Amino acid sequence: MLKKFLNEFKEFALRGNVMSLAVGLIIGSSFQGVVKSLTDDVLSPVIGLFAGQNFDYLVLNIFGITLRYGAFITSVINFIIMAFVVFMLVRVMNRLMSLGEKKKEPETPAPLCPFCKTKLHPEAVRCPACTSIVASRGIPHNRRNKWKLNVR
Repeated sequence: MLKKFLNEFKEFALRGNVMSLAVGLIIGSSFQGVVKSLTDDVLSPVIGLFAGQNFDYLVLNIFGITLRYGAFITSVINFIIMAFVVFMLVRVMNRLMSLGEKKKEPETPAPLCPFCKTKLHPEAVRCPACTSIVASRGIPHNRRNKWKLNVR
């Protein structure tokens, strides 16, 4: 029973999707460090120029409670940068995936019988529901005369 469980786990863990997820998590966590450094070491000091101090240390004291809104805003900036980068990655990947696909031609709607409104085959001459003559589509001129169809 344990051997079966381990084989199932091995099959699951070595599947392509799980390995891609693991690689994505590792790259994402290392990229998060880069984004955190960007906001902490570059953006926060620039924004701090306008506030007169390091942006992370902006606090608000209300009734003895210290609200570190500067650190919160820094976290929001981190999130926005990460969300934008993930959006751009997904956008690029979707475009790369669609390069191999052929453009689908818009389908022309099936013709309808003018009498009973049944969908017809594009080459149909008679309606299969009401047997009305609907057109001379798809029949060569010489065969039309042979059948003596009264086509309007």
